[in-house]
Amino acid sequence: MNAFSFPPPPPSPTAELLRHEVRDFLHTALADRKPAERAESWTGMDADFSRKMGQRGWIGMTWPKQYGGHERSALERYVVLEEMLAAGAPVALHWIADRQSGPLILRVGTDEQKKILPRIAAGEAFFCIGMSEPDVGSDLASVRTRAAKVQGGYLVNGTKVWTSFAHKSHYMILFCRTGLVDATSGDRHGGVSQFLVDLHNTPGIAIRPIVSMTGEHHFNEVVFTDTFLPDTSLLGREGDGWAQVTSELAFERSGPERFLSSFWLLTELVRAIGPNPSDAAAIAVGRLSGHIMILRRLSRSVAGMLQNGENPALQASLVKDLGALVEQEIPEIARQLVDQEPDATSTQAFSAVLAHITMHAPSFSLRGGTREILRGIIARGLGLR
Repeated sequence: MNAFSFPPPPPSPTAELLRHEVRDFLHTALADRKPAERAESWTGMDADFSRKMGQRGWIGMTWPKQYGGHERSALERYVVLEEMLAAGAPVALHWIADRQSGPLILRVGTDEQKKILPRIAAGEAFFCIGMSEPDVGSDLASVRTRAAKVQGGYLVNGTKVWTSFAHKSHYMILFCRTGLVDATSGDRHGGVSQFLVDLHNTPGIAIRPIVSMTGEHHFNEVVFTDTFLPDTSLLGREGDGWAQVTSELAFERSGPERFLSSFWLLTELVRAIGPNPSDAAAIAVGRLSGHIMILRRLSRSVAGMLQNGENPALQASLVKDLGALVEQEIPEIARQLVDQEPDATSTQAFSAVLAHITMHAPSFSLRGGTREILRGIIARGLGLR
């Protein structure tokens, strides 16, 4: 059996100094934000807040200065992220570009494509990811959206679904098929590529809202109909899409967002229980706190590995899977400990936050890779399949 480790992250005194600066900023910037709004956390959309973060130098923190970055450490970036999420800051609009689209462009993009990076770092260019498709589920290798080679570029036809924030985004990183599946070798991962798509200036793209059962509009269906993408839109090399997209997963799956989505409910739960909790409440909150401390340790370890230039995709999958379990457990425990029903319209902070988290919790084990897919990746990493 193989094993994979989580080495201790390197010490970072500068990151801890930065933590106080971030907290002071959030104390003022979020002063008027209601608990139910804070519960939105990384689905909260606020362009002004994203620009303020850019002005502070808290987007693209690890990138080279020539691309608008600040050449700070991955652990300093981690501190900013966990403080933002713990405080319930609205980070959705710049989130994807900062987390994975920007680093991907930085790694494989052309000089022309990299000109977008300073706008991302300024909190002025927002990205979405065109991966999921109808009737495909979590099997990304079954992608059917096709980019056919034509004179001067590619003609794209197909549909992407569950595309978060596409209606607010300026660009999409599109994952689609540019070649044929090799039926002889059975290689389903070849013949796929990624493209940098300007959503505002490319004809043939229709963005249609998918409204959730809570009445919120985060998701979208994005339809490409004879959409022409010039050769300059190709991101990286044609056919390298699978290697490129899987390299993003360590960024997408390992961060503090994978165990802090329900954190504001835990905060309100502690307030609702009060200073003299029952034995059952004390045990439950202590156990949840222990889980979060362990997940934080694992997640920070991944940040340290990323800082060292490693590709901890397996470790990231484990963090994401365990984090989703805890995130989904928090609303169930909260309902057992406090005699209040979830009510999104309630003036009681606990009830309103409980309603929001309860309605969103089922998605925690879907986004960023389903539980079944993640456990398959982990099993392969351990040599079990």
